Amino acid sequence: MEKLQNDIIKVLSDDCRLTASEVAILVNSTKEAVEEAINGLERDGIILKYAAVVNTNKIESGVQSLIEVKVTPQRVKGFDSIAAEIYHFDEVKSVYLMSGAYDLAVFVEAPSLKDVALFVTEKLSCVGAVTSTATHFILKKYKNEGVIFETEDENRLKVHP
Repeated sequence: MEKLQNDIIKVLSDDCRLTASEVAILVNSTKEAVEEAINGLERDGIILKYAAVVNTNKIESGVQSLIEVKVTPQRVKGFDSIAAEIYHFDEVKSVYLMSGAYDLAVFVEAPSLKDVALFVTEKLSCVGAVTSTATHFILKKYKNEGVIFETEDENRLKVHP
């Protein structure tokens, strides 16, 4: 990948709301070259989506959880076909192959704790290669996608002895 494309990806990863003209200034290029590069990155499936980072601490957003999943890899296909079976569930927002104590990290969003429990018991556990799961509920986010969310400490009255 050429330098211009890499530079554009870094800039858009930080703020995807920038116009092609603004990106061009930041990467020291022309608007036309940036537009052409972005179109190519989208066409080649490198840029897949533009998304906002939302501070879910400030809105009602349902339940988010991380589920550690241990699986038995399948002959020839390894982990890929298992991951594909899991990521097709609507509740699943992200799936990562991991090193360490578990094989897959599955991030799930659902309306309630009960819905996450039903997902684990009725869908995830029924995937043939899944041998065990451990569900962790996300209680509060402090930083996401490089963005630090406001913490309670910033709003508290400072108490000095």
